Amino acid sequence: MTDTRNPQGRPSPLGPPGAGIEFAAAPAAGDGAVAPISRSSVIARAKTWVTAGNTLLLHNPANSEAARTARRADGYRPDMTQGFEFAASLTGGVEDRRGAWSFIQGFAAHWAGALETGDGWAETDLAAAEERLGLRLPAALREAYLLFGRRGDLTSNHDVLLSPSELYVDDAKEALVFRHENQGTASWGILLDSLQDDDPAVFIRPDLADKSAERWEAWLERLSLCFVEILLSESVQADHELCDFLDPDDDSIELLEENTVRLPFPAYPMGEEEQPIRWFLGRDALLREDGMAVLARGRTAEDLDRVRDLIPGDWLNDHR
Repeated sequence: MTDTRNPQGRPSPLGPPGAGIEFAAAPAAGDGAVAPISRSSVIARAKTWVTAGNTLLLHNPANSEAARTARRADGYRPDMTQGFEFAASLTGGVEDRRGAWSFIQGFAAHWAGALETGDGWAETDLAAAEERLGLRLPAALREAYLLFGRRGDLTSNHDVLLSPSELYVDDAKEALVFRHENQGTASWGILLDSLQDDDPAVFIRPDLADKSAERWEAWLERLSLCFVEILLSESVQADHELCDFLDPDDDSIELLEENTVRLPFPAYPMGEEEQPIRWFLGRDALLREDGMAVLARGRTAEDLDRVRDLIPGDWLNDHR
C-alpha cells in the first residue's frame, strides 16, 4: 500500500481521558486495492445523502414523499440513533484511521458503554509482545489495542481478538495473526511484508482439511477499517435479548432493503462481487446481511422487536 506520511498534519491525541493515545494521520488508500465498491465512491455517496436531509432513509414500508416528510417532521432522523450520528460518523470511520477510532468511541458510548481508561491494553503489554515476536506492530494495531483491546463485549462476543501475549506468526511465516474465528475455522492476519505500513491491509485464511490449499485471502484494505468491522460484527452477536438471527429468503432481503438504509461501509471481503457482506441501519437497529443470514441488533429489546415486525420470519431468539 502507498505510504503517504501525515497528509493531515501533526499527530493528535485520541482515546478516553488519560489514555494518551497519539497517532499520525492515516495514509491514503492503497493504489492497488481491489474491491467491488471503492472507498472513495462509498464516501462520496454517503456524504451526499448525509448532507441532503436524508430523504432517502426509510424505517417504514410506506415509501411516499408525504410519509418521508411526516417522519422528518416528527423529529426522527434515520441516520441517527439517540443523538449519535451513526451514518455520518461511520463515513468518517471509513475514510481514515482517525475517523475509525472516533466512530468506535461514539458507537461504544451510545450502544454499549463509553470507553474508559483501562479498556485498552497498556503500552508495556504491546512492548512485551513486540520483544517476544521480534517485530514492530503496525501503528493501527497498537492504537486499537490501546483504545479498546480489552473490551471483550466490543471485540470478542463471537470471534476472538487475541491479546498481545497471544499474537503470533503463522507456521508459513507469512502473516502476523491477531484474530480467530470462534470455532477455529479461520484466522485474520497482517502480511509480514506490510508490517511497516501504519495501516496495512488485512487478510483471512480458512482452516482447511487440505492444508496445501490454504491461502491468505484479501479481507479489508486497512486494519483500522477491519477494527470498525470487528466492532460492528461483534455487536450484532452479543446479548440474546438485543440480538437475533434470521435465515432469510428473497422476501426477507427485499424487506430489509425497503425498511433500512444501506450503511457506507465498503463491500467485503475484497474482490467479492456476488455475495458481499452488507450493513444496514434501521430505527435504533443495526443489521448485517452476508448472503446466508441476517443478523440484527437493537439498542433496546423494543427496537429489536420492531425489526422482527418489519421483516417477518423465523427469528432464532423471538419467543414472543
